[in-house]
Amino acid sequence: MDELIAQVQQQIYRLTDLHEEMTGIMVTETSPDGSMTVEVDGNAALAGLSFTSAITRLSPEAFEKTLVETAQAAAHQAISRRAEMINTFNSQSTR
Repeated sequence: MDELIAQVQQQIYRLTDLHEEMTGIMVTETSPDGSMTVEVDGNAALAGLSFTSAITRLSPEAFEKTLVETAQAAAHQAISRRAEMINTFNSQSTR
């Protein structure tokens, strides 16, 4: 029984560590032209957005396209990091 309790406690500690790692994810992506920087968290939610004076050279359509593409790139990185963490956790759990 003690061994089972120890295993469960270890799993709880590992889950807690995973949760902390995942909530610590922050990804920053800057557009290729340097006009904007997007920051997202581990859920791919927008956490920060900044612009440089280079946005004045963008048409409204180019601004929108650049913003969406930059945000998508940041979100993709965040979700990829999260997936790597989950895959590592799962592979260690099956040992």
